[in-house]
Amino acid sequence: MTATINPVIGLIGGSGLYDFPGLEEREWRRVDSPFGAASDEILFGRLGGVPIRFLPRHGRGHPTPPSELNYRANIDAMKRAGCTEIVSLSAVGSLREDLPPGHFVIVDQFIDRTFARHKTFFDSGCVAHVSMAHPVCPRLGDAIEASARGLGLPVTRGGTYLVMEGPQFSTKAESLLYRSWGCSVIGMTNMPEAKLAREAELCYATVAMVTDFDCWHPDHDAVTVEQVVKVLFSNADKARALVAALIPGLGAPRGACPAGCDRALDHALITAPEKRDPAVLAKLDAVAGRVLRA
Repeated sequence: MTATINPVIGLIGGSGLYDFPGLEEREWRRVDSPFGAASDEILFGRLGGVPIRFLPRHGRGHPTPPSELNYRANIDAMKRAGCTEIVSLSAVGSLREDLPPGHFVIVDQFIDRTFARHKTFFDSGCVAHVSMAHPVCPRLGDAIEASARGLGLPVTRGGTYLVMEGPQFSTKAESLLYRSWGCSVIGMTNMPEAKLAREAELCYATVAMVTDFDCWHPDHDAVTVEQVVKVLFSNADKARALVAALIPGLGAPRGACPAGCDRALDHALITAPEKRDPAVLAKLDAVAGRVLRA
């Protein structure tokens, strides 16, 4: 018999999104991780009676750039805080004319062009290979889309998020290349975040909030921080409204994820049990405890 899951909703907020009004029983708590320090403390609370865990991705006040974020500690800490699913809210640039600033995109694919980040929990001593063919939980995507349309927000379901290393914005040649690949939006933060969420058996979805046309656009050939920030704060207000509408439906008790996100490690571990490093296994107690204890 499948156990009933009482969801705990994790929210990872990007640029300009550091808090959620209406959160009750709110308390910032430090959650230690064997993978190092997370970006900030985690805000525990309840929204409409549903338990919420909110992590500001860059830390409150945005002190940490994308390449220096400890993505492993962030996801591990959210898992230790009890999260069963994560909704990522991220500022992005648009690579399509029909996705203007202020638009929200519920992405369903990623292209990872980052190169300076630790991308797996499974180091030498315990190797695992999870599937990333479908990196976003469709159940979460359905719920986000329904809530966004219910609020009348400008939203598109589906699209590819090109994740660049940063912190510089793209060259025009890069921007045109990514457009030729069919990418929809570009940002700096959702990889390896989505990969690590899959390894941690967390349902994961991204709301990509467009702040600007990338430099491919004739009217945006030099994106500035000032332009981005102006739209960013407008998007943050929409994102808070979206979260308030989304959470009550996600909080209902449920069964296993139909897409198998919460069973991603069932057939992923490849290192023979007798060859697994106990020190590595000790760090994986939250991420992979379900399968390691089986």
